[in-house]
Amino acid sequence: MRLKPVVFTVLLTVAFAYYVYIPLPDAIQEPWKLMLLDAGFRATMHLATLKDWLGFDHYIRSIRKSTEGFEGIMKGLHSSESGGGVMPGVKVSDITFAGIPVRVYEPPAGGEGHLRRGLMFYHGGGWALGSAKKGSYDAINRMVSDELNTVVVSVEYRLYPEVHFPVPYLDCLAAAKHFLSPEVLAKYAIDPERVGVSGDSAGGNLAAAVAQEISIDDTVSVKFSVQALIYPVLQALDFSTPSYLQNQNIPILYRSLMVRFWLQYLGADLSLQPQLLANNHSSMHHSTITPELRARLDWTVLLPPKHKKSYKLLVVEKGSQGITKELPGLLDVRAAPLLAGPEVLAKCPRAYILTCEYDVLRDDGMMYARRLQDAGVTVTNDHYEDGFHGCFSFIVWPMDFEVGRRALRGYLNWLQNNL
Repeated sequence: MRLKPVVFTVLLTVAFAYYVYIPLPDAIQEPWKLMLLDAGFRATMHLATLKDWLGFDHYIRSIRKSTEGFEGIMKGLHSSESGGGVMPGVKVSDITFAGIPVRVYEPPAGGEGHLRRGLMFYHGGGWALGSAKKGSYDAINRMVSDELNTVVVSVEYRLYPEVHFPVPYLDCLAAAKHFLSPEVLAKYAIDPERVGVSGDSAGGNLAAAVAQEISIDDTVSVKFSVQALIYPVLQALDFSTPSYLQNQNIPILYRSLMVRFWLQYLGADLSLQPQLLANNHSSMHHSTITPELRARLDWTVLLPPKHKKSYKLLVVEKGSQGITKELPGLLDVRAAPLLAGPEVLAKCPRAYILTCEYDVLRDDGMMYARRLQDAGVTVTNDHYEDGFHGCFSFIVWPMDFEVGRRALRGYLNWLQNNL
């Protein structure tokens, strides 16, 4: 009879290992830590989907509650381990800019007449998750403020399912215009020549789109001097780029999940996911997608040979009719900044674009870097050969990664030298 608990334990261990283990490229360091992190995220997603199906709560709201609880535990562990990581000289205020909630980080005051840098930051999370006030975003922005003597404004834009595109973009743009007003810059003693915009993933999408709009808006007298984009998502017409195919099963951002995030953001029916995965939404049949537009995301021209490898461009002859009419956001540069024309890109600020080899969004960032360079913009493409999506945010113990710490340090160094 004593054999039963042993057998049960063995079976449970095997089942756990089967759920956790996924094959990862050899270049990814600390693979088991990433597997455990991903298993936790997948379990949260599966439980949230079940609760949604049973009618208890929307699955996104369930995920938020779960991640908030996890962040609370991690914050407690981090506090006991390292004293909380609070920058004692940084003043933190939760206020509103043009009606949009923001968290402002102010470094210690300098000497009389001393002007500081300014940075607006948009967090990632697929336009559905994340917060300006919690987790690693709070830690990173405190660090930027303290180390670089910078007033950081982190924007709490509205999220899905409460809103869809273009609301998050409009929230971010309104906050940016308020921040760039001479009165606000003077209030925080910010040098108008040293104001940047930044964001990661979906936040990088918003940062790129806002930077474009500000650069061509003649009513805004102060412009962003730099943009720092961390593995930004920039287009939704081609989900078969080399990085989407190479990394479709690499955590923590799977190809199918990114498509789902896009459909949610654009307010579309999730049943369209197979059509987008097959690139049927961008077939030759769609006359609205002109050859000029296709050239703006033609990775066969825009990517270096190292990343094109043996992949082939997938352009379907006859796909699903009417998808671009149902989803006008697919062709809207406010949602897909990579589609902007060269005349707009030429006016954009100096750029830092961080990309990771094992990220479905790698090619979005690299194509944007190339297009900005072709338009005459100075670009630094900081590429991490052992990086994966999300690593920039994984810098808080115990879910910290060495590549994440390097990525954060590279970001801080670039801002130090360019902002």
